[in-house]
Amino acid sequence: MRRIPHLALIICIAAWAAGIARADGLIIAPHPHPGPGQPYAFAPLAVKYHHVTVTITDQVAVTEVDQSFYNPTSARLEGTYIFPIPAGAQIDRFAMDIDGKMTEAELLDAAKARQIYEDIVRRMRDPALMEYAGQGLFKVRIFPIEPRSEKRVRLSYTQVLRQESGLVEYVYPLNTEKFSAQPVGSVSVKVALSSTHDLQSVYSPSHPVEVRRPDARHAVAGFETSNARPDTDFQLFYSTRPDGDVGLSLLASRNGDDADGGYFLLLASPSVRLAGEQIVQKDVVFVLDTSGSMADGGKLDQAKRALQFCLQNLNAGDRFEIVRFATEAEPLFSRLAPADADHLAKAAAFVKELKPIGGTAIEDALAAALAPAPGAGSPDRPYVVVFLTDGQPPSGSTDEKQSLDRARAAAGGRAVRVFCFGIGTDINTRLLDRLAEETRAASQYVLPSEDIEVKVSNFYAKISMPVLANPRLEVSGPVKIAKTYPTALPDLFKGEQLVLFGRYTGSGAATVKLSGSVNGRPRTFTYAAEFPARDAAHGFIPRLWATRRVGFLLDQIRLHGESAELRDEVTRLARLYGIVTPYTAYLIVEDESRRNVPVTSRTLQAIDGDEKLVTETRRRYKEMKDESSGAGVVGGVQSNSTLKQAEVVSAPAEANVHARKGYAGAAAPESARVDQAISAQANRFIAGRNFFQNGSQWIDANVQAKPGARRVQVKFNSAEYFDLMGKHPSMPQWLSVGRNVQVALGDTVYEIVE
Repeated sequence: MRRIPHLALIICIAAWAAGIARADGLIIAPHPHPGPGQPYAFAPLAVKYHHVTVTITDQVAVTEVDQSFYNPTSARLEGTYIFPIPAGAQIDRFAMDIDGKMTEAELLDAAKARQIYEDIVRRMRDPALMEYAGQGLFKVRIFPIEPRSEKRVRLSYTQVLRQESGLVEYVYPLNTEKFSAQPVGSVSVKVALSSTHDLQSVYSPSHPVEVRRPDARHAVAGFETSNARPDTDFQLFYSTRPDGDVGLSLLASRNGDDADGGYFLLLASPSVRLAGEQIVQKDVVFVLDTSGSMADGGKLDQAKRALQFCLQNLNAGDRFEIVRFATEAEPLFSRLAPADADHLAKAAAFVKELKPIGGTAIEDALAAALAPAPGAGSPDRPYVVVFLTDGQPPSGSTDEKQSLDRARAAAGGRAVRVFCFGIGTDINTRLLDRLAEETRAASQYVLPSEDIEVKVSNFYAKISMPVLANPRLEVSGPVKIAKTYPTALPDLFKGEQLVLFGRYTGSGAATVKLSGSVNGRPRTFTYAAEFPARDAAHGFIPRLWATRRVGFLLDQIRLHGESAELRDEVTRLARLYGIVTPYTAYLIVEDESRRNVPVTSRTLQAIDGDEKLVTETRRRYKEMKDESSGAGVVGGVQSNSTLKQAEVVSAPAEANVHARKGYAGAAAPESARVDQAISAQANRFIAGRNFFQNGSQWIDANVQAKPGARRVQVKFNSAEYFDLMGKHPSMPQWLSVGRNVQVALGDTVYEIVE
C-alpha cells in the first residue's frame, strides 16, 4: 500500500488511565494567528456529520465510522485527528478524503507509554485531552486542511466484547459536547446484532434507541439526531443467555463511600419465541369518548382509526367489548364477545358509524366497562380496559374519590388493568392517573399537536400479547432491596422488557426470583446474581434510579398532596443528581437567593435576576400542587411520566422538553424561557456524580453535603494532581471536567486550581 505524505499513526496507552471517559474522533488544529509571544491555541474543527455502523456477531463487533469535518477559517491548517481505541481493538482501516478521493492509509505501529500521554496533556495544557486516553489513542496528523472546506475521514476497527452478569456491553465514544466548534449536523448510530443463541434483553442506558427484532436471533438498534451536541457515549447492553421463557440480567453500582448501599438495574425479557399456547388469552374493553368536543381537530377520526388497529390485532382466544360514551354510555354487545370474524366485522361497522355529539359521562362509561362478566379478571385471563377521553366528568360528578370508589366497586376485586389516554388539555389528570395507578396500569396524554392514532396504536401493539401476569420479584441471600421503580411491576408482554431500578444493602451472591402466572399457571424464573460491595463500572445506574424516584415522588405530591418529607426528598435528589424539577427551580429563586447562599454553594445558577422567569416558575409550582387540568398540568404530567419511566441518562432533559411542549397560550414564551434557562445551567453527570458549573469552577454535588470537610488545594497539572488520580478509580474521569474542580473523596474536599 502506498504511504501517504503527512500521514502517521500513534497509539498512546497510559497504564493507569483505563477508566478515563472517552470522546469521539475529532480534528484539533492550532489557531493560525497566535498573538505576539502567545502559544498556539488548539481548537477542534466543526463536525458536519458523524455516522456509525456497527455489526456484532457473537460478541465480535466491527465498528465503521464516517465523519466529515469543516474548516471555517480562511487559513490552510495542519490538524491532528484523534480517536480513542477500545482495549484490545484492532484498527482495520483508515481512509481520508484527499483531492476528492478516499485514500487508504498505511497503519504504522508506535511506542506506547505513560510518558507520551502525560507529555500530551502537559504540552497542550488542556485537561479535556485526558478524555481520550480510555485505553489508547489513534492519532493521525493531517495536512492540508483547506480553508472553508470539508475533510472526510473513515475508520473501522474490530473488538471482542466482554460479558458480565449475562449481559454483553458495547460502547461507542460519542461525547462531543465540549469539543465540537458547533452543533453536529447529523449524528447516527446503527447496531446490527446477530447471535447463534436467542437474543433476550436489548437495552441502551445512554440513548433512546429504537429496537427491531426480525427474528429470535437478530436485532437492529438505532439512534439518530440532528443539530445536536452529543454529550454521552453510546452504550448498548444485550443478553443471549435464556432463563426459561424470561431472560433475567442484573447490573449493580456501588461506591464504597456510600453508607446507604448500592444501586441495581434488572432487565427481564420474555422469550421472542413463545408458542401460541403460551400467549395469555385476555379480555379487552375499548372505551371511546364520542362527546361533541371530540370533533375538534379530527380527534374522533384519529381515535376511530386507532381503535380499528386494536381490533385487527386481537389474538385468537381473546374476548372484547366496545363502549362508546357521550351523554350516556352505550356498549356494543353488552357482554364479552369472542374475537372471531363475525364479531370483529360487527365491531368495525359500529366504529365506522360513531359520531361526535353530547356530553361526557365518564363514570357511566367506567361502570359499563367494568361490569362483571364470566371469567373476566380471573388469574388466567387478564382484564384490560383501554379508556380514551378528551373531557372531565360532568358538573356534579367531579369528586375524584367518589369516582374511584365506584370504579373499585364495579371491578369487584378482580385483576383489572385500566389504561387511560387523555386527549387534549381539558381533562382530569388526577382521576385518570389514579385509575391507572391503582390498577397497575399506565396513563398517557396526547396533546393537540400529537397524533392520537400513532400513540394508541403503538401502545396497543406492545400490550397485545401478555406473557407473564402479576409479576413479583424476590431477592434471597445476604442482600436486601428497597425503593424499586416501578413500584408495582407491570405485566410482561412479548417483545418488551421490564426495566427495574432499585437500592440494595449487603453484598455477595444472591438469588433473584421473578414469579407470576402464564395462562393461570404459576411460573418462577430464577437467576443467580452478584451484588458487589464496590463497583464503579456502571455509573449511569444511580442517576437513572434517582430520576425514576423523583418522578414517583412528584406524582405522589400531585395525586395525594404535599408533605415536607416529600418536598425535601425531591429537592435533595434533584441537587445531588442534577435533575430539574419545579421544586429545584423554585428553591433556587425563593430559598437560596433569599438566604444569601454563596454562588459556589448553589446547585444550579439562580434565575432570580429575571422577574418574568420567577413568576413563571411560581406558576408551574402551583399548578403541580393544586391543579388537575389545563395545558400546563398536562405538560407537567408528561414530564413526570418521562422521569418515572427513565431508561436513559438524557431523561431529565427529555422531561424538560415534554414540559415545555405542554404549556400553551400566552404563557408559552415564558414557559419556554424557564426551560431554556434551567437547561442552560451547565452540569455534567460523570461516573456516578453530578458536577455543576459556577463561573470557572466545576463543583461535585457531594461537596454540599460535607460542609465541615477538610479542604486540600491541588495545583492543576502538578505532580500532586497526577498522584491524586490514582487514589480513586473514577478520579481521572471526575477531574477531566475542567481545570478548576471541587471533588469530595471520603472526608476530604479536593480543590483543583490553576
